[in-house]
Amino acid sequence: MNTEHRIAALISAEHPSLPGHFPGAPMVPGVVMLERVVAAIRAASGEATISGMPAVKLLRPLLPGQAFEIVLEQAGVSQWKFRCESADGLLAQGSVSLA
Repeated sequence: MNTEHRIAALISAEHPSLPGHFPGAPMVPGVVMLERVVAAIRAASGEATISGMPAVKLLRPLLPGQAFEIVLEQAGVSQWKFRCESADGLLAQGSVSLA
């Protein structure tokens, strides 16, 4: 049986990627959210090397300072599934392959 890992996350409004993304209506770039997913998988899997993200869907924007949760499930020896969820619903989902 696979164990689900839940990690609370938040991207600060002061994050260096936010200026210019987008002026007047800032949102967190998807790659910044995915960096948090990768860090969570590395922590859960013992610092494994990520070889790819074969499936990623960004479904909703994440706003600066908006709390979200990363939900991880190991789908095999070298595969993890993830979801990023906020109070507003599903932000992103996909899978990550390990080397």
